[in-house]
Amino acid sequence: MHQLTLAEIARGLADKKFSSEELTRALLARIHQLDPQINSFISVTDELAISQARAADARRAAGESGALLGAPIGHKDLFCTQGIRTSCASKMLDNFKAPYDATVVSKLAEAGTVTLGKTNMDEFAMGSANESSYYGPVKNPWNFEHVPGGSSGGSAAAVAARLLPAATATDTGGSIRQPAALTSLTGLKPTYGRVSRWGMIAYASSLDQAGPLARTAEDCALLLQGMAGFDAKDSTSIDEPVPDYSASLNASLEGLRIGLPKEYFGAGLDPRIADLVQASVKELEKLGAVVKEISLPNMQHAIPAYYVIAPAEASSNLSRFDGVRFGYRCENPVDLTDLYKRSRGEGFGAEVQRRIMVGAYALSAGYYDAYYLQAQKIRRLIKNDFMAAFNDIDVILGPTTPNLAWKIGAKNNDPVAEYLEDVYTITANLAGLPGLSMPAGFVDGLPVGVQLLAPYFHEGRLLNVAHRYQQVTDWHTRAPNGF
Repeated sequence: MHQLTLAEIARGLADKKFSSEELTRALLARIHQLDPQINSFISVTDELAISQARAADARRAAGESGALLGAPIGHKDLFCTQGIRTSCASKMLDNFKAPYDATVVSKLAEAGTVTLGKTNMDEFAMGSANESSYYGPVKNPWNFEHVPGGSSGGSAAAVAARLLPAATATDTGGSIRQPAALTSLTGLKPTYGRVSRWGMIAYASSLDQAGPLARTAEDCALLLQGMAGFDAKDSTSIDEPVPDYSASLNASLEGLRIGLPKEYFGAGLDPRIADLVQASVKELEKLGAVVKEISLPNMQHAIPAYYVIAPAEASSNLSRFDGVRFGYRCENPVDLTDLYKRSRGEGFGAEVQRRIMVGAYALSAGYYDAYYLQAQKIRRLIKNDFMAAFNDIDVILGPTTPNLAWKIGAKNNDPVAEYLEDVYTITANLAGLPGLSMPAGFVDGLPVGVQLLAPYFHEGRLLNVAHRYQQVTDWHTRAPNGF
């Protein structure tokens, strides 16, 4: 049963081939057996999962139906879950049990999903490798010596290893799409505001967005359907009708206009990845798509702009973790200043401290105009580039990452090198656009992903293109050895 996709599980439950409880027990046993190899879970919620599975079976027995009713999933450990540890993979929140559910968690629970556990991640979602977790790095199931990508690496590794069919994740600068690419999954970052951020512990509030990680575009459509929608509790949530994402999956790609940014294919891109991107373009052309070269001239400024804006917002968001109200508190502080300093110094890891310091510097008097304000102006130029491009094309296609998954520890002493791995993904966050990564092949046994970007609220178009591509390729069906 562990090889079933979310869509296949929905059909199996509807046809009474198995119950949600049977499936849940099988996957929990698999997690306990195999997860020690990859460290993809922080908490496994056996009792909650079984009780939710029984409730889902009872709802089906009473005549209720629904694609997600009884479907097992995992939640990235920054979504608040009532009564369950929500740690953000940090010592700072190791003892924190949320008193409420995040909107994403409650919406999916209402749809009938079964929560198997909380997945590992980079601490406070800061990282591209899932190495900064207080609970240890996550290993890529395709090769245990390599990273799975971050910050949603636990969700990605768990789905890739067939420990569960799908999981929630978040994307601040590529943290859904990049691990999807490095583990051969489909990952979708929705338009900013499409999915509620309420109850999702913030890294950078103007960039964070929740989305699904699964093996197929069809599964992402099902999970996004349950997650999306307006939430009055979230001031950044947009009151926009949610379409039926599954309804448009099989639409024709005849005449679809695909733009290939020339800036994506310059220095820094592994030529083997470039070859697989071009191969995916040829497959889409066979399906009727038309391809043209475009330009995104301000892309070169994206990384410096992002690494001013995101740390600035992080330094503000993480100021609440002070050892006073909740979370980690140092032992025997001599005074209030000592309490603040040692609680934060002992509770936060090195990467989080680095970004807080960068952000505080960028926001400080005398530097705000020179750094933060300029970065926001660049952000607007990047958005304008996309708006101009989408006047002539329907989607933008390119590599998701410039390189293959690197070895664990290889970039620990060079954080800038790790930041550069987000070069193709962060522009979508700066502009608030939807983006998707889909499996496109392998190099030396390691997965490669292709990224698609679309105009605001056109998640359905991205899912349609990816689904049609997956109907004529089999990259998304392959599983790591031993899983």
